[in-house]
Amino acid sequence: MSVVDAELMDLPAWAQQNAAVSNEVRSVVVARLIRLAESPDYRDRADAGRCLANFAEMPETRAPLSGLILDADNTFVTRATAEALLRRQDSLGFAAVAAGLAAADPNHADWIRTAVLDVFGVFSRDRDAAVRECETLTEAPDELVRHGASQLIAMLAEINPILRPARD
Repeated sequence: MSVVDAELMDLPAWAQQNAAVSNEVRSVVVARLIRLAESPDYRDRADAGRCLANFAEMPETRAPLSGLILDADNTFVTRATAEALLRRQDSLGFAAVAAGLAAADPNHADWIRTAVLDVFGVFSRDRDAAVRECETLTEAPDELVRHGASQLIAMLAEINPILRPARD
Protein backbone atom coordinates (compact mmCIF):
# COMPACT_ATOMS: atom_id res chain seq x y z
CA MET A 1 0.00 0.00 0.00
CA SER A 2 1.39 3.40 -0.97
CA VAL A 3 1.57 6.40 1.34
CA VAL A 4 -1.16 8.07 -0.72
CA ASP A 5 -3.43 5.01 -0.33
CA ALA A 6 -2.82 4.99 3.42
CA GLU A 7 -3.68 8.69 3.65
CA LEU A 8 -6.86 8.12 1.64
CA MET A 9 -8.01 5.47 4.10
CA ASP A 10 -8.10 8.11 6.85
CA LEU A 11 -10.54 10.23 4.86
CA PRO A 12 -14.35 9.94 4.91
CA ALA A 13 -15.81 7.80 2.10
CA TRP A 14 -16.93 10.79 0.02
CA ALA A 15 -13.46 12.35 0.28
CA GLN A 16 -11.79 9.05 -0.64
CA GLN A 17 -13.90 8.87 -3.79
CA ASN A 18 -13.17 12.50 -4.73
CA ALA A 19 -9.44 12.05 -4.10
CA ALA A 20 -9.34 8.89 -6.18
CA VAL A 21 -11.19 10.61 -9.03
CA SER A 22 -8.90 13.63 -8.76
CA ASN A 23 -5.77 11.46 -8.95
CA GLU A 24 -7.20 9.55 -11.89
CA VAL A 25 -8.04 12.76 -13.74
CA ARG A 26 -4.59 14.21 -12.99
CA SER A 27 -2.99 11.07 -14.44
CA VAL A 28 -5.08 11.34 -17.61
CA VAL A 29 -4.25 15.03 -17.99
CA VAL A 30 -0.53 14.40 -17.51
CA ALA A 31 -0.59 11.57 -20.06
CA ARG A 32 -2.21 13.90 -22.61
CA LEU A 33 0.28 16.67 -21.85
CA ILE A 34 3.17 14.25 -22.30
CA ARG A 35 1.76 13.43 -25.74
CA LEU A 36 1.49 17.15 -26.48
CA ALA A 37 5.14 17.55 -25.45
CA GLU A 38 6.06 15.29 -28.38
CA SER A 39 4.29 17.49 -30.94
CA PRO A 40 6.26 18.75 -33.94
CA ASP A 41 4.75 22.22 -33.32
CA TYR A 42 6.87 24.31 -30.94
CA ARG A 43 3.76 26.08 -29.64
CA ASP A 44 2.28 22.78 -28.52
CA ARG A 45 5.54 21.84 -26.81
CA ALA A 46 5.71 25.24 -25.05
CA ASP A 47 2.12 24.84 -23.85
CA ALA A 48 2.91 21.33 -22.65
CA GLY A 49 5.94 22.61 -20.75
CA ARG A 50 3.93 25.36 -19.07
CA CYS A 51 1.22 22.93 -18.06
CA LEU A 52 3.44 20.01 -17.06
CA ALA A 53 5.28 22.35 -14.68
CA ASN A 54 2.08 22.34 -12.60
CA PHE A 55 2.44 18.59 -12.19
CA ALA A 56 6.20 18.46 -11.51
CA GLU A 57 5.60 16.45 -8.35
CA MET A 58 4.43 13.52 -10.48
CA PRO A 59 7.38 11.26 -11.39
CA GLU A 60 6.15 10.71 -14.95
CA THR A 61 6.64 14.41 -15.75
CA ARG A 62 10.37 14.49 -15.00
CA ALA A 63 11.67 13.13 -18.32
CA PRO A 64 9.30 15.18 -20.52
CA LEU A 65 10.07 18.38 -18.57
CA SER A 66 13.78 17.69 -18.91
CA GLY A 67 13.38 17.26 -22.64
CA LEU A 68 11.35 20.45 -22.96
CA ILE A 69 13.86 22.52 -21.00
CA LEU A 70 16.50 21.45 -23.53
CA ASP A 71 14.19 21.42 -26.56
CA ALA A 72 16.37 20.70 -29.56
CA ASP A 73 14.26 22.57 -32.10
CA ASN A 74 13.13 25.81 -30.46
CA THR A 75 14.46 27.73 -27.49
CA PHE A 76 11.04 29.36 -26.96
CA VAL A 77 10.05 25.99 -25.51
CA THR A 78 13.10 26.16 -23.24
CA ARG A 79 12.19 29.61 -21.98
CA ALA A 80 8.48 28.86 -21.47
CA THR A 81 9.13 25.61 -19.63
CA ALA A 82 11.90 27.02 -17.45
CA GLU A 83 9.81 30.06 -16.57
CA ALA A 84 6.83 27.91 -15.55
CA LEU A 85 9.03 25.69 -13.40
CA LEU A 86 10.68 28.70 -11.75
CA ARG A 87 7.31 30.29 -11.03
CA ARG A 88 6.50 27.29 -8.83
CA GLN A 89 9.16 28.70 -6.49
CA ASP A 90 9.75 25.30 -4.93
CA SER A 91 12.52 22.74 -4.83
CA LEU A 92 10.96 20.58 -7.57
CA GLY A 93 10.85 23.44 -10.04
CA PHE A 94 14.31 24.70 -9.13
CA ALA A 95 15.79 21.20 -9.31
CA ALA A 96 14.33 20.59 -12.77
CA VAL A 97 15.68 23.90 -14.06
CA ALA A 98 19.04 23.35 -12.35
CA ALA A 99 19.47 19.93 -13.96
CA GLY A 100 18.58 21.39 -17.34
CA LEU A 101 20.93 24.32 -16.86
CA ALA A 102 23.82 22.03 -15.97
CA ALA A 103 23.30 20.08 -19.20
CA ALA A 104 22.49 23.08 -21.39
CA ASP A 105 24.56 24.40 -24.27
CA PRO A 106 25.30 28.15 -24.19
CA ASN A 107 22.23 29.03 -26.27
CA HIS A 108 19.82 27.13 -24.02
CA ALA A 109 21.58 28.50 -20.93
CA ASP A 110 20.97 32.05 -22.19
CA TRP A 111 17.24 31.38 -22.52
CA ILE A 112 17.13 29.81 -19.07
CA ARG A 113 18.89 32.95 -17.78
CA THR A 114 16.19 35.05 -19.44
CA ALA A 115 13.51 33.01 -17.68
CA VAL A 116 15.31 33.49 -14.35
CA LEU A 117 15.42 37.25 -14.92
CA ASP A 118 11.74 37.35 -15.96
CA VAL A 119 10.63 35.49 -12.83
CA PHE A 120 12.94 37.03 -10.23
CA GLY A 121 13.60 40.53 -11.53
CA VAL A 122 10.73 42.22 -9.69
CA PHE A 123 10.61 41.25 -5.99
CA SER A 124 13.78 40.92 -3.95
CA ARG A 125 12.01 38.64 -1.45
CA ASP A 126 11.27 36.14 -4.25
CA ARG A 127 14.85 36.27 -5.51
CA ASP A 128 16.23 35.84 -1.98
CA ALA A 129 13.92 32.89 -1.28
CA ALA A 130 15.04 31.30 -4.57
CA VAL A 131 18.68 31.68 -3.57
CA ARG A 132 17.97 29.96 -0.23
CA GLU A 133 16.15 27.11 -1.96
CA CYS A 134 18.95 26.69 -4.51
CA GLU A 135 21.53 26.65 -1.71
CA THR A 136 19.84 23.54 -0.32
CA LEU A 137 19.95 21.99 -3.80
CA THR A 138 23.75 22.34 -3.86
CA GLU A 139 23.68 19.38 -1.43
CA ALA A 140 21.37 17.26 -3.65
CA PRO A 141 22.45 13.71 -4.49
CA ASP A 142 22.17 14.38 -8.25
CA GLU A 143 25.37 15.94 -9.62
CA LEU A 144 23.53 17.82 -12.38
CA VAL A 145 21.17 19.38 -9.84
CA ARG A 146 24.08 20.38 -7.59
CA HIS A 147 26.03 21.95 -10.45
CA GLY A 148 22.98 23.65 -11.94
CA ALA A 149 21.90 24.97 -8.54
CA SER A 150 25.27 26.69 -8.21
CA GLN A 151 24.77 28.22 -11.65
CA LEU A 152 21.26 29.35 -10.70
CA ILE A 153 22.58 30.98 -7.54
CA ALA A 154 25.12 32.90 -9.63
CA MET A 155 22.38 34.04 -12.02
CA LEU A 156 20.12 35.09 -9.16
CA ALA A 157 22.98 37.01 -7.51
CA GLU A 158 23.37 39.12 -10.67
CA ILE A 159 19.74 40.28 -10.53
CA ASN A 160 18.97 43.66 -8.99
CA PRO A 161 15.21 43.39 -8.36
CA ILE A 162 13.01 46.42 -8.89
CA LEU A 163 11.08 46.16 -5.62
CA ARG A 164 12.58 45.75 -2.17
CA PRO A 165 10.96 45.72 1.27
CA ALA A 166 10.29 49.17 2.74
CA ARG A 167 12.87 50.34 5.26
CA ASP A 168 11.79 51.75 8.63
